[in-house]
Amino acid sequence: MDKLEIKGRWNELKGKVKQAYAELTEDDLTYDEGQEDELVGKIQQKTGKTREELVKWINSL
Repeated sequence: MDKLEIKGRWNELKGKVKQAYAELTEDDLTYDEGQEDELVGKIQQKTGKTREELVKWINSL
């Protein structure tokens, strides 16, 4: 399984994620160091995408 690589860049990535998925709220996109699985889980619930799809997409931003 791919590892989510957002350390230090989440604030810039968050804007791109919100543009792609307008239904995500600020609370959905709250990220704390070490909470990658929780973040991806919240995004999965709203988008219906798999973890692998989301990790690959976020890492490509």
